[in-house]
Amino acid sequence: MEEFIIEMLNITKEFPGIIANDNITLRLKKGEIHALLGENGAGKSTLMSILFGLYQAEKGEIKMNGKPVKINNPNDANVLGIGMVHQHFKLVEIFTVLENIILGVEPSKSGFIQRKEAREKVLQLSEKYGLKVNPDALIEKISVGMQQRVEILKMLYRENDILIFDEPTAVLTPQEIDELMEIMRGFAREGKSILFITHKLNEIMAVADRCTVLWKGKYKGTVAIKDTNKEELSRMMVGRDVTFKVDKKDANPGKVVLSVQNVTVPSKTHKNNAVKNVSFDVRAGEIVCLAGIDGNGQTEFVSGLTGLEKLSEGSIKLCDTNITKASIRTRSKTGMSHIPEDRHKHGLVLDYSLEENMVLQRYWEPEFQQSGFIKSSAVRSYSEKLIEQYDVRSGQGPETVVRSMSGGNQQKTIVAREIDKQHQLLVAVQPTRGLDVGAIEYIHRQLVATRDAGKAVLLVSLELDEVMNVSDRILVMYEGEIVGELDPKTTTVQELGLYMSGAKRNTVKEIENA
Repeated sequence: MEEFIIEMLNITKEFPGIIANDNITLRLKKGEIHALLGENGAGKSTLMSILFGLYQAEKGEIKMNGKPVKINNPNDANVLGIGMVHQHFKLVEIFTVLENIILGVEPSKSGFIQRKEAREKVLQLSEKYGLKVNPDALIEKISVGMQQRVEILKMLYRENDILIFDEPTAVLTPQEIDELMEIMRGFAREGKSILFITHKLNEIMAVADRCTVLWKGKYKGTVAIKDTNKEELSRMMVGRDVTFKVDKKDANPGKVVLSVQNVTVPSKTHKNNAVKNVSFDVRAGEIVCLAGIDGNGQTEFVSGLTGLEKLSEGSIKLCDTNITKASIRTRSKTGMSHIPEDRHKHGLVLDYSLEENMVLQRYWEPEFQQSGFIKSSAVRSYSEKLIEQYDVRSGQGPETVVRSMSGGNQQKTIVAREIDKQHQLLVAVQPTRGLDVGAIEYIHRQLVATRDAGKAVLLVSLELDEVMNVSDRILVMYEGEIVGELDPKTTTVQELGLYMSGAKRNTVKEIENA
């Protein structure tokens, strides 16, 4: 019985209109990495939130080392040695790294926080586990990859032995993913037990010992990784075979839709520019991918392109219209759609309903309003169409508050809205972040269909498989500059990696002379 450090037995959890967990049993062995796999909305995060004390199950029980335990809140979970890195980080953005790590467990003496002692412990942990962070940096000023390191250090600082990772690699670069996988192996070797929610089958095959699959809130089965393969796992997850290769014909580029000339964008975190003198074109009927390691200027470039940040130099033309100083709505009306990097900050109004979010970019159009009043029935029927088309799962359909939905279904909402509205340029930043393999397959088909319909697509991705399989042309950004232009049909992942790391660059379009 004590072989299992954690047992979640016959867990049932209901929300309005949906049974998120339906009689699920999950058992975690000491020192193992146990993956939890399932489609978006399958109930994975809900199950882990019950273990961490964020939710209470209607039925079932939790045992630790064979003995029943009651976890009423995250404080109870921490006392039991359970820590969690959430899919959407639980950090105070205006606090420093150190302040976030020690928040709630501050070492104090005579009523004063012992910052020096806490700082030394954080630095020791970051050195030991290769999680190098600046304790004095503000959370709002560091990359999402660094923010995740802070979340991991929060668990380590509290000396948790049962570690829950909810989609930990969704916001990481390939290099950071490799580092995290090695860190997780190190945790397991130390005797820590890991529950690892992910959609990425390669990662499960690389690092997990066992995998439990959920399907529409129900338990589908648990398999040993050494006895299975990606294809079998994907069939268990989505109930059908999934194509991992993107099926597309050669691009047929037409007129220039987007023209970026000498664009420079200042950095928020240091005196140097984040984007330096970047120029390129994107044509109708092609997918151009902006690739690079996270933190090399892609985020700032997209912010300048979409109007979230002002350029310090350069110009942008969309459909022959100068939009350099245009408002975000003007850019949208001129023909730009934008799937943002951060779905919570820039993609959704979390406390609005699903149907309200579906028309955020279009509610002023005659189809959805008359004399300043929203046509509720038109909004409802439009959102129902997109919900069905993109398989957006929610408890109460169009009326569901978006905050209550899973991260993957929130992402599907944005993708549906941006692809469906009239546009000439689709700026897609990490469009498949947090999506399951079935949804990724569908989104990739939609990107190709957008291209084939004569639209221009600018894809910004950290996923090397996505970069190589979806794009027609690859532009590599390193330290704010375009250092290479590559053809995915003739280059390799290794060569792409050299450009991304700055070890190789070309200033001439070698692709044209090949």
